Amino acid sequence: MDSLVIRNLRHFNSRNFSVNIEHLAVQENELVCLLGPSGCGKSTTLRLAAGLENPDEGEIWINGQQVAGQGQFVGAEERRVGLVFQDYALFPHLSVLDNITFGLDQLGKAERRDIALNILEKMGLGSSAGKFPHTLSGGEQQRVALARALAPNPKIVLMDEPFSGLDVVLRNRVRDETLTLLKDAGATVLLVTHDPEEAMRMADKIVLMRDGLIEQQGSPRDLYSNPTSEFVASFLGDVNHVTGHRQEQTAAIQTELGMVPEKGISGVNGTCTLLVRPEAIRLSHIPEDGKPTAKVVVSRNLGPYCLVDLELPSGNRVTARAASILQPDDGQTCSVSLDLTQVFQFPE
Repeated sequence: MDSLVIRNLRHFNSRNFSVNIEHLAVQENELVCLLGPSGCGKSTTLRLAAGLENPDEGEIWINGQQVAGQGQFVGAEERRVGLVFQDYALFPHLSVLDNITFGLDQLGKAERRDIALNILEKMGLGSSAGKFPHTLSGGEQQRVALARALAPNPKIVLMDEPFSGLDVVLRNRVRDETLTLLKDAGATVLLVTHDPEEAMRMADKIVLMRDGLIEQQGSPRDLYSNPTSEFVASFLGDVNHVTGHRQEQTAAIQTELGMVPEKGISGVNGTCTLLVRPEAIRLSHIPEDGKPTAKVVVSRNLGPYCLVDLELPSGNRVTARAASILQPDDGQTCSVSLDLTQVFQFPE
């Protein structure tokens, strides 16, 4: 069952920028990431789903109930959505417990307290109920904000850049903790982020936006390994731009890294450009007859993997990614080959 459905949505903001979404759906218990560069419309889409803005055109449905469109508009307070913002929006003058019970005012005092204490225990914050937000770490504040969003048992949780205020080391840990908590709670989540790694790490499905439109949507694996455009391929990860020459007699494209089968892309005639992920370039420390070679300009060890800048015979440079144990020496000549599953062709 789809918990959130957006159809034929169009909305203008004060800058005359339009969000135009034909169809977006979030299934029950699914975590969907709205991903894209700043200003692409992802936060506006979240605000429309939350009921903080009313779309100019189109429909929004939550758990089978139409909440916007065709003369209908259900406000944020009636949509039963949980909201988690970038700054957490905790009340500094209220204790952790009171922050969570604040949104449960329709219940009795004892019931509000029981619900809040129960969810704090699940979040590992049972001992912090009487503390104030400023005494907590960034990760703890994030969990309090999440607990407050989950306490009313919302139909869907909407999160807008919830980890961007954390430092890099803490961010990874809090992301993983949050994902576990959301999955354990059976929550349905729409999360906005501009960070491809965050989307890949957390999402069941990624919806990549560009200029108010959905560029591509699917599983992280689909978008990373089967991008439908150069924008998608480049946004989801690093790519090398490699010049190729079409060989009509063999229906292949000759590159300095080896031959690549042509994938029937119309308009590829003569010289073309291929996108090659760094991990697609395989290195052999011992030059092999018949294989292309490249000279190591510099290799950088980043812990679990290394980045290797290579100079090709033409003088062009590319970057390869390899396991650290396979790190070559600077100045070394290596044979190279390609993992063709990470080589992409698009119309010029």
